[in-house]
Amino acid sequence: MDGGLLFVLAILTVTSVVAAALDVTTLFGKANLVPSGDGRSLKLLVDRSSGSGFISTARYHHGLFSASIKLPQVVAFYTSNGDVFEKTHDELDFEFLGNVHGEKWRVQTNVYGNGSTGRGREERYLLPFDPTKEFHRYSILWTAHSIIFSIDGTQIREVGRCDAMSGDYPSKPMSIYATIWDASDWATSGGRYKVDYDRAPFVAEFSDLALLRCRLDPIQQVPGAAANCTAMAAVMTPKKQREMRAFRQRYMSYSFCGIR
Repeated sequence: MDGGLLFVLAILTVTSVVAAALDVTTLFGKANLVPSGDGRSLKLLVDRSSGSGFISTARYHHGLFSASIKLPQVVAFYTSNGDVFEKTHDELDFEFLGNVHGEKWRVQTNVYGNGSTGRGREERYLLPFDPTKEFHRYSILWTAHSIIFSIDGTQIREVGRCDAMSGDYPSKPMSIYATIWDASDWATSGGRYKVDYDRAPFVAEFSDLALLRCRLDPIQQVPGAAANCTAMAAVMTPKKQREMRAFRQRYMSYSFCGIR
């Protein structure tokens, strides 16, 4: 395997266009960020010289973040406001942890609020497919009342706002990031597997970006400003609840509440 690559992705758009139509700016590695000719997809590359990444120029308060992604080796898809709220930041993640050839991939979801990363709200699952072979859709729905992670339309995790979370529920506007770099020192099996640059460049591809969002100033907090966003909340029908329970029972391997 290639091992050790970390791709951090979050998405920002109003329709299904990227690159020039996106309200983003290059974060680093401009030469390794390659939009398609039609502006509907984007590739992030990592090679011996550099990784690459972009960041949204705006911050968003609640929304549906979604993209079809074809992965290289280790990938994460996330929103954060750590650049503004250094010690009290919020974050929502999909992290794809890589694999040994022939074994299933692992994906981890994280929910952090108000700097709660040390307390941890991670869950880890096996993927029932190889995410490097074709595109799959990964989505995060964030509202004032709940956070739902979905893969290919199947909801795999729901985190509801509750009294027990206190101030740890993500509540501040977040930016959207996409980056890829060499994380050989820790990413894959604790750094056991290193990147084989003889097979570089490694390419992460994503398309069909979608965001239904509420936009706010990065610091301004306006009570009730995100009220309209609650209409985006997916209704957890009995069928969806059964599908989520079935996925979790079959594929979840770790939860912050305890190892299954």
